[in-house]
Amino acid sequence: MPQNFAQRLEQYSLKRPQVVLIISAQQNGGEDEIAIYKGFSSSLMSPTSFDPDIPILSEDAIITNINLVKSPYNPNTPVYIQKGLSVEEMEKLMTDLGI
Repeated sequence: MPQNFAQRLEQYSLKRPQVVLIISAQQNGGEDEIAIYKGFSSSLMSPTSFDPDIPILSEDAIITNINLVKSPYNPNTPVYIQKGLSVEEMEKLMTDLGI
């Protein structure tokens, strides 16, 4: 079964547990920021469901920015690995890992 982009991001985070993905996106009529770490997604701006099967990043979300941050993530002093990745650049990183 093909995975959507959000599921692929979660798979990437499983294969790179030293990395936290911070995704900025426009969805549901507003801005959202989502952290993805070790296969789990959580909104940093709104409540997140306890059910991990409910996607945090909607399929129609417009991703505006992707940052790779060293774990553990500290929002006050993040250690950036890569900043400002596009969807295309992230696609290449995932493809290189076989995701």
